[in-house]
Amino acid sequence: MNPIEPVNQPIDHPVPKSLTDLFVSFTVLALQGFGGVLAVVQLELVERKRWLTREEFIEDWAVAQIMPGPNVVNLSLMIGGRYFGLPGALAALAGMLAAPLVVVLLLALVYRHFADYPGVAGALRGMSAVAAGLISATGLKLASSLKLSPLPLWLCIGLCVACFVFVALLHWPLLYVLAGLGILACGLTYRKLKP
Repeated sequence: MNPIEPVNQPIDHPVPKSLTDLFVSFTVLALQGFGGVLAVVQLELVERKRWLTREEFIEDWAVAQIMPGPNVVNLSLMIGGRYFGLPGALAALAGMLAAPLVVVLLLALVYRHFADYPGVAGALRGMSAVAAGLISATGLKLASSLKLSPLPLWLCIGLCVACFVFVALLHWPLLYVLAGLGILACGLTYRKLKP
């Protein structure tokens, strides 16, 4: 039994039971994500464990994206900190990094020996396509929460299309596109919510 009690327990959904629960959950989560983990994170934390509602997940994910570092690591720190303070943040972070670090080091050793085989290059290209599909499917699944946005749906879709065009078709740097469109979207939302 873990002596540290949760800092904040929301009444409307389950919470992690202990630091060990956080560590194990984020370790399992980290080992499931190859390439793109957004789909896995949303499935585990929102649908299976129900530690977050869909709206909380979208809000936390948005904050995690603008913070420096990997999005899912930022999210793990936020969730661990929310429920157990600093010890929770460190337990979730350790869960996210410990096992994947060992796996990546082992894969690097194996890849060094087999990198020249054409089958390995083909397998890596196939995995990137699967990761892109998972991210797209998760985006479509989370799109239903756009109806809760203070901005009109047509404007939200327009911002998404603009982001795609600027990054995928025009090859503008993602940092500048997200900064520009993000500031625009925040300004429009602020104006809409301003009393």
